[in-house]
Amino acid sequence: MFLSFRDEVRTVLTDALSAQGYETTDLGIEEPPADVDAVLASSVAFRLAGEAGASPPQVAAELVEAIDLGDCEYVDLVENRGPYVNFLPSEAYFAGTLESAQGDDFGHLPDRGESVVVEHTSANPTGPVHVGRARNPIVGDAVANVLDFAGYDVERHYYVNDAGRQMAVFTWAYETFDEADLPAPERDRVEYDLVRYYRRGNEFLEEAAPEAVEEAEDEIREILQGLEEGDEATYERVGTVVDRVLSGMRECLERLPAEFDEFVKETRFIRDGATEDVARRLRETEYAFLEEGAWQLDLSEWGFDKDLVFLRSDGTSLYTTRDLAHHEWKFANYDRAVTVLGEDHRLQAEQLDRALRILGNDTDELAQVFYGWVNLPDGGSMSTRRGTGVNLDDLLDEAIARAREEVESRLDTRIRDDDLSPTDIERIAHQVGIGAVRYDIVSKQPQKAITFEWDRALDFEAQSAPYVQYVHARACGIVDEATAAGIEPALDVSRLVTEEERDLLRVVARFPGAVDRAAADLEPHRIATYTREFAETFNAFYRECSVLNAEDDDVASSRLALVAAARNTVANALAVLGVSAPTSM
Repeated sequence: MFLSFRDEVRTVLTDALSAQGYETTDLGIEEPPADVDAVLASSVAFRLAGEAGASPPQVAAELVEAIDLGDCEYVDLVENRGPYVNFLPSEAYFAGTLESAQGDDFGHLPDRGESVVVEHTSANPTGPVHVGRARNPIVGDAVANVLDFAGYDVERHYYVNDAGRQMAVFTWAYETFDEADLPAPERDRVEYDLVRYYRRGNEFLEEAAPEAVEEAEDEIREILQGLEEGDEATYERVGTVVDRVLSGMRECLERLPAEFDEFVKETRFIRDGATEDVARRLRETEYAFLEEGAWQLDLSEWGFDKDLVFLRSDGTSLYTTRDLAHHEWKFANYDRAVTVLGEDHRLQAEQLDRALRILGNDTDELAQVFYGWVNLPDGGSMSTRRGTGVNLDDLLDEAIARAREEVESRLDTRIRDDDLSPTDIERIAHQVGIGAVRYDIVSKQPQKAITFEWDRALDFEAQSAPYVQYVHARACGIVDEATAAGIEPALDVSRLVTEEERDLLRVVARFPGAVDRAAADLEPHRIATYTREFAETFNAFYRECSVLNAEDDDVASSRLALVAAARNTVANALAVLGVSAPTSM
């Protein structure tokens, strides 16, 4: 209903502006403050004031007079409040909202017939996923989810760096050192086992005698050259390490959960000749030059101080060269491409975009979502190379343990009198603990570095995952109790007349619009903001509007339908964020 309401607003506002001879590309449509009854408002009067030779409030009043609502089903009234033109809903808007939200697919927008590939995480397969990069799979998965809800055909990809120096070092170290020379693994999982070789190899390259290091470097270069030349034996050697480490990393990421449709290896674009083709085409451009045997692109025309090297002096390609081929493959197979990257990759992404344009690609359908690092309160280094960081597994274990303690401590104060079994407690601990991590991370604007704080993330009373999850559990409890009492839901909005009932209907109706905007801006944190407002609105309704003790049966039935609508809404909003919606807490 919200999207239909918005379409009607756009139509009548465009018609009114056009009739008065005003330009109609910028309508200034926005959501009004919470204390305004309107569903949508327009600030277009500010833009028109100079042209009209009148104050914004005067322009807004004239627009209200010019707007014709004759064909509108969902917009009932238009009025100006100062410089704003406000659009208020009809009963059909509320009735349609109540009916639509009975389905558990509420918030899913119609199929757009457009494919989007979302590349995220893509951590080098050199060891366990660590906390500093935890924001990538969490934000990336939420971006993919919101695009999926918004009607796009989404594929989730993990781009595997299996051709760079790090993997050559890893392969050499795995083949060189003995198990007896390594410390015990931190966990009984394959990536924790193998990362010991990688760390030992780097220690050797930093600390060994120069002649020993040079011999090792010769072997590492031989691996890199073998990959570049398409040597199958070399691919097999490197693949033995890469695939085993990835299998462990996938187990970790599935705990979030963050799952992928495809793991795309960069060696794919060496083996099929795409990287060689990209390098050839770059060499033929006016921006290419050869310096000390290495081929580079001069990007100074676009303000870049640093040239972009795309072929080393030994003829081997770089990560960027292969990524150019990777992106051209995306353009050939998908309508849009979204990449989730750490803030430290911004320059690289900008250079990549320019190089793609030099190659003749239209990059308008390529978007990047940048994120800052996640820190823990005590700080510290998070280097996989030296093995001195906090792993994502550790964070998730701690989250589950803390959630379990919180759930157990609240058992004596639960409103519902049914007992939670140990299995229930463990389920809720996982849902709340991991949900708290995801929600706390995805709820922040991604560009800013954040410090993860346990007390805030697991606060059942504050605006956190448990706070929102409890709303879903409470709604489920109400539906169960009302059903057991023989109450049947009724889609009769005429019985929902209190301020709290109408406020809840309004916030339910806004969910599809929140999905649409979050998808358009690639900002899933907007859904987290929405869930906090939703939770506050639902709790106000819960305090004032009983279902079981309603004044009559008709009101009880209508309120039950509203609670079911609220349950479906908050469940799907949490699903966008990748957070579980517990049925009991």
